[in-house]
Amino acid sequence: MDGYTYKKVDAFTAGGSLGNPAACLYLKDDETLSDAQMLEVARGHKGFVSEVVFCKRGADGNFGLRYFSSECEVPFCGHGTIACMAALIEDTPALQTEKEILIHTRLKGDITIYNRLAKQNAVYISAPEPVCLTAPVSAGIVAEKLGISETAVSRAYPMELIDAGNRTLIVPIEKFENVIGMFPNEQRLKEFTSVNDIDIVLVFCLETQDKTYAAHTRVFAAKYGYLEDPATGSGNAAFGYYMQKNKLWDGKEITVEQGGKDRIFNTVHLCVEKGKLLFGGSATTRIDGVYFI
Repeated sequence: MDGYTYKKVDAFTAGGSLGNPAACLYLKDDETLSDAQMLEVARGHKGFVSEVVFCKRGADGNFGLRYFSSECEVPFCGHGTIACMAALIEDTPALQTEKEILIHTRLKGDITIYNRLAKQNAVYISAPEPVCLTAPVSAGIVAEKLGISETAVSRAYPMELIDAGNRTLIVPIEKFENVIGMFPNEQRLKEFTSVNDIDIVLVFCLETQDKTYAAHTRVFAAKYGYLEDPATGSGNAAFGYYMQKNKLWDGKEITVEQGGKDRIFNTVHLCVEKGKLLFGGSATTRIDGVYFI
């Protein structure tokens, strides 16, 4: 039995919110895990964290990250990246003065991490370039799968499918109460997203609880083995591209609140710098130890 450096870290924590949990395994140079072993670790975390992140430094000195849910390998996990890299930077003196850190992802290429822990207690990530796709379904079908009435879907803005790390179906909702109150059936939503080649569904409205925030979102990720993602990097990155495309945002730094009713909403930061869309947030380490396989 081998032991691996392990942390459970919650990303997008702010103002007492619980954030989105990720488990992080940090492999040393001589340590390797097969795809089957990584998936088995992730399956063992079902119901405890959304994704497990596996991090290892490569021969080029940069870090490589892979992401697994209890169902499969995930193309890109924004909250897992923030969780993993925030904890790594805090524990590695040589990284604490680095403003930018390049990481490799197996399925989405190279991504830049922006270390702003000292000034903002946050890590930012350059979002993958967007791929705008045709939404394969009607508003009526989406409303049915979300368990809401078709009239709850706003006609003021379009429904769009944008891939900014995950294929994200973005659905505008008429009222704040409809966003925070919906509770879809997980199995039906999983079947719907699988059939239509959708990774996650993001619903939003421009009405917010905190009036200093730009929008309120929720993200459903039944395809990955859990109903709701409480705070999402790639989904809100896709939403940032959506806001730019539909002239809802000029690129200056904004915050988005995310979550359902009866909880403290999580906070996701968005900004555009040097033509790149960045998303970011804080992270809190909850467990620090060794994981045995």
